[in-house]
Amino acid sequence: MVSARPAVQALPAYKPGRNPADLARELGVDHAVKLASNEVPFPPLPAVVQALSATAGETHRYPDNGAAVLTAALAERYGVAQEQVVPGCGAVMLCQQLTQSFNDPGTALAFAWRSFEMYPLLAQVAGARSTQVPLIPSVPGGAPDTHDLDALAAAVDETTRLVFVCNPNNPTGTAVRRAGLERFLDRVPGTTLVVLDEAYREFVTDPDVPDGLELMRGRPNVAVLRTFSKAWGLAGLRVGYLVAEDPAVADAVRRTHVPFSVSSLAQAAAVAALGSADEVARRVAAVVAERDRLTAALRGRGLQVPDSQANFVWLPLGEASAPTAAALEARGVITRPFAGEGIRVTVGTPEEDDVFLAALDAALDAALGSARDTAPDDVRTGTPVA
Repeated sequence: MVSARPAVQALPAYKPGRNPADLARELGVDHAVKLASNEVPFPPLPAVVQALSATAGETHRYPDNGAAVLTAALAERYGVAQEQVVPGCGAVMLCQQLTQSFNDPGTALAFAWRSFEMYPLLAQVAGARSTQVPLIPSVPGGAPDTHDLDALAAAVDETTRLVFVCNPNNPTGTAVRRAGLERFLDRVPGTTLVVLDEAYREFVTDPDVPDGLELMRGRPNVAVLRTFSKAWGLAGLRVGYLVAEDPAVADAVRRTHVPFSVSSLAQAAAVAALGSADEVARRVAAVVAERDRLTAALRGRGLQVPDSQANFVWLPLGEASAPTAAALEARGVITRPFAGEGIRVTVGTPEEDDVFLAALDAALDAALGSARDTAPDDVRTGTPVA
């Protein structure tokens, strides 16, 4: 009998968000609302649709393995050399390429926790140790929701080859600011690569949250990850990119690239999206405005919601997270629960968010009953319910 590696056998199966059409059929309703995967609620950009149509007739050919046109467009946009840019099949694939490029078995991969759920899995596959540094509250007395950069820097040792800093952090939406991040980067030894994972950078409105590409310059052990899946609306096409200050870092990641994994359709769509930056900015502004409205509505219900710099909000419901998410789903709203910690809710359209808010009121009542209205330390404060 052929057996997979023990590390692979021990991996949990990835569970994507439920299909809203399936849930609607199950519930016997016209439609369900999906607020679980951090997609933007807008249809593809018109220029993207045109590019896909024009490229469809070429799909009998392999795509450009080096994604030359996309690489050149990204290099021009960010003022870097093309040798510093590596497109990939989504930012997740680039994360995997990074661990393959820099982590030998027995070395360490460091990151905050909770953060992007793929980090520990990538370490496990690479045979590396996961150095997980707990989050700390962003406000006094709050639930843990933001990076402890001092502790993360202290956790880096001679075996640490790679550090991920998810900024804004997924799933909590919080972001670390310039002074703390600069201090952290200055503390990390040059033999450790720091990757600033900025999948949600376009949604940042806090002027004190730095652009990772600016901090990268002059620091050869820093690289930045971004994606077209979120603000640019290409989640279904899987294309992301890495920008590294040191071209040698980019070259190493390029060597672990799965040939032809960035499809011709994805490349054409990404180039077209970059040409529609003004429309993307307008869409992002609409998401941010709705994020602010949703945050205010949740806080108005007594929920402790941290300031989000992403296109989702975090509800630190503790032990009430899983039952509340299940109650929401029973009412036709799909969210992303993290058992024992919180629920991540994607910012949808105003209509979708109103459906969510109405379902949440009923779900909290169903999950907690009268305790929600009487207990001083219930989910309204983000304190886990015993």
